[in-house]
Amino acid sequence: MQKSYLATACLACAIVNLWAGGAAAQNYPVKTIRLIVPYPPGGGNDLLARLFGQKLTEAWGQQVIVDNRPGAGTTIGTALAARATPDGYTLLLSSIASHGVSPNLYRNPGYDPVKDFAPITLLAVAPMLLGVNQASPVKSVQELIALAKSKPGMLKFATAGSGSPMHMGGEIFKDLTAIDILNVPYSGGGPALISLISGETDMAFDTAASIMTLVRAGKIRALAIARASRLPEYPNIPTFAEAGLPAYAANAWYSMHAPAGTPPAIIAKINKELARAIALPDVAERLRQLGSDGVGNTPEQFGAFVRAELAKYSRLIKKAGIKVE
Repeated sequence: MQKSYLATACLACAIVNLWAGGAAAQNYPVKTIRLIVPYPPGGGNDLLARLFGQKLTEAWGQQVIVDNRPGAGTTIGTALAARATPDGYTLLLSSIASHGVSPNLYRNPGYDPVKDFAPITLLAVAPMLLGVNQASPVKSVQELIALAKSKPGMLKFATAGSGSPMHMGGEIFKDLTAIDILNVPYSGGGPALISLISGETDMAFDTAASIMTLVRAGKIRALAIARASRLPEYPNIPTFAEAGLPAYAANAWYSMHAPAGTPPAIIAKINKELARAIALPDVAERLRQLGSDGVGNTPEQFGAFVRAELAKYSRLIKKAGIKVE
């Protein structure tokens, strides 16, 4: 009898909670939403946060305030979001750094990227592009691999620091091709690309948005892009698959999470609105300008994507022995 009573009580609580969550979602949002961005103002992540924040504001009539909390490889702002009240009024502009690399790179990032968060959606993916110094004799990916194998440990790739997407892009390339190339970290993406132009380094892996201006100016030669098809604007740049490396998959990605415990009905409502926004012509054009492809998948699909990315970078970081200073 006691077990039956407890089971009935638990079922009743579940029904009440489900009803309450649905009612909250129906009225949501009724006040300002804080969107934490673990990056400084002005960068690509910040621009995307403001783009989607504005679309949510327009759709719901409630202000979405961007709260920049940069530092420690995105872990400061991400940990802050993990501790927020799970009511849908604090969201996180997450990324490959916050939910792919940093949890594997830092001994104690201050949060669990899976247990402490409810996935909402993958907003966009920015494919990596491989570029070499314009004076390099290398004209293709296969020529680069052959040159690296003939000079083990001598070719250098420029990065924005340990654990950056530029660094991960190079490590994935090393892992796939079994070549020995040297990571040369700089204080940011700008100085890294300057080193490539000047000839201090031989190659760099960076997003199309960051590197394409220099490619167009004839200062860097693009060899391949990590995309399923060629960019329509740059039909002469082959994909990595066309260049002989179909398994190469490296990119930067931007996404949205909420604190764990946020009602599923609210997560679903945010997901639906973000998917609608991604399909808008002006948003698609802005993403194109930022060198990104819009996605907009389901919370379940996005959750599986994050787990796969965590596993990939865990293996890569351990194999390469990457550590933060």
